[in-house]
Amino acid sequence: MTLEELRKQIDEIDMKLVELLNERARCAVQIGQLKREQGQESVYSPERERDVVERILAANKGPLADGALVSIWKEMMSGSLSLEKPVRVCYLGPEGSFSHLAALEKFGHSVQLIGVRDIASVFDQVARAAADYGIVPVENTTGGAVSDTMEAFLWVHGPVKVCAEMALPVHQNLLSKTTMERIKKVYSKPQVFDQCRGWLAKNLPQADLVAVGSTTEAALLASRVDGTAAIASSMAAELYNLNILNPAIEDNPQNQTRFLVLGRESAKPTGRDKTCLLFSVAHKSGALVEVLDIFRRYGVNLTKIESHPSPTKSWEYFFFVDVEGHSKDENVANALAEARQHTRQLEVLGSFPVAVSAGA
Repeated sequence: MTLEELRKQIDEIDMKLVELLNERARCAVQIGQLKREQGQESVYSPERERDVVERILAANKGPLADGALVSIWKEMMSGSLSLEKPVRVCYLGPEGSFSHLAALEKFGHSVQLIGVRDIASVFDQVARAAADYGIVPVENTTGGAVSDTMEAFLWVHGPVKVCAEMALPVHQNLLSKTTMERIKKVYSKPQVFDQCRGWLAKNLPQADLVAVGSTTEAALLASRVDGTAAIASSMAAELYNLNILNPAIEDNPQNQTRFLVLGRESAKPTGRDKTCLLFSVAHKSGALVEVLDIFRRYGVNLTKIESHPSPTKSWEYFFFVDVEGHSKDENVANALAEARQHTRQLEVLGSFPVAVSAGA
């Protein structure tokens, strides 16, 4: 076929796609109407999202890569959500932060994104229904747990539940308006410095490392102060007109941050789920082992356990645990019922589908 013939064929396919996309959108509007008639508040369905993505990946025969196809579908689902109901998603701001990138990756560009000053405010916005959903970082493959998120779970008031998760590849970039030789000071978050410590020691050993509240704040400072740089996202470079002197300076090329999506109810069971728990035990020998052994006896696999100091009692700790399965699964429900008899406090923070990973 000639170039003109191939382009004509693409144009015809585009017209069919427009028609099909709008037909799909009309179905989404009808779904929204049915949900409102049934008194359902939530329009975002993590279990439905997982089902759609898995079917798309199974059907993909190329040449489009899985990641490209999933990105297209995510934006399409974002548009459908906004047709069912205007959706507000809260994240740790300001614009250009990695939490902002995660919110865009998870919910697309058709929802209303609200940046707030700290992680506790994300929880508060969701609890007060000022936002429909929130997204918060919970752990990084290099830096470990995000203590501000764990702290917020201890203080949260209202019906806040984890309803989904996602992992975002995190690439840290050195941004500046000057040259490497003139950099005397580097701004970023403490966790980011941890992720880039080896590179900084080798390439900028003379520079002072100055901790700030967010990578976007770091980029803003670097755009205003001579002889400085920031470590932040490529989006931050665009927002503040900075040059990317060195891309991907993280020490671990597989660096990722795991985010949790907060809503006001858990997701429905899918058969491949996780449940986040928070509990405390009596301050006595073997108390933690007793609780963990309960999950072992019921065949519940623990995928993560993290301790965090109690905000009210010195030298006492809360434990954050991720387990395989949904809180409504029989073995998980039975384990939780027995575990409550051996803990001072046990809270189910939420159950949700295991995140689907798509290739690049």
